[in-house]
Amino acid sequence: MLELKNITKTFFPGTVNEKVALNDVSITLNDGDFVTIIGGNGAGKSTMLNAIAGVWRPDCGQILIDGVDVTHLPEHKRAKYLGRVFQDPMMGTAKDMEIEENLALALRRGKRRGLRWRITRAEREQYRELLAGLDLGLETRMTAKVGLLSGGQRQAVTLLMATLKTPKLLLLDEHTAALDPKTAAKVLELTDQIIAEKKLTAMMVTHNMKDAIVHGNRLIMMHNGRIIFDVSGVEKKNLTVETLLEKFSQSSGEEFANDRALLN
Repeated sequence: MLELKNITKTFFPGTVNEKVALNDVSITLNDGDFVTIIGGNGAGKSTMLNAIAGVWRPDCGQILIDGVDVTHLPEHKRAKYLGRVFQDPMMGTAKDMEIEENLALALRRGKRRGLRWRITRAEREQYRELLAGLDLGLETRMTAKVGLLSGGQRQAVTLLMATLKTPKLLLLDEHTAALDPKTAAKVLELTDQIIAEKKLTAMMVTHNMKDAIVHGNRLIMMHNGRIIFDVSGVEKKNLTVETLLEKFSQSSGEEFANDRALLN
């Protein structure tokens, strides 16, 4: 479903601020893989997701989504293949529009919109059913402005919007980092539920080592723009935070220095 072939990205080349963000990164995701990505600050996690989404064009290498070469496609043209949820709950939704209007925008993505744009009764019932599945009481507030929702409620709505039209690939960039622990756990539960029900292929960047271990069927650790550890299946299920830290030290020759990950 996804192939990255020898992706390299350097920011500010030839200056004192030169930073190699991705260094010859190659990875293949099979249909239905749910990959968690862990690493310290500046490891290249978010840069890799942004390269896939088209925010950054790689200096060299190739990106294929479901066999289609999207390496040189601009961000808006490859958006039809992707669903995205960002770290900031304020992104991914239109805060001044109602919940049902936001969902309608997501459902109509890629379709021609005329002047008589409206939500049908069947669509409204579909949205009500989807919102009820979140168990957050939003099915009774469909005409409420999204900007009035809590961060967790907004991320839940964004998850629905990102997956309403089943994407080839779902990108989750620390989508629970701005939430309190209880709300983050609820959003992660919804994430697991939606990915399983829709049989999605997904990549989730996280700073939380426990979350990286518990969620998904595959774990990737990055350091200095490279993938230094890639584990799946039974071996991933048997991981602990301690063994993950040990693997990092063995692969990088350094101690893991990220307070957020360790405190989590």
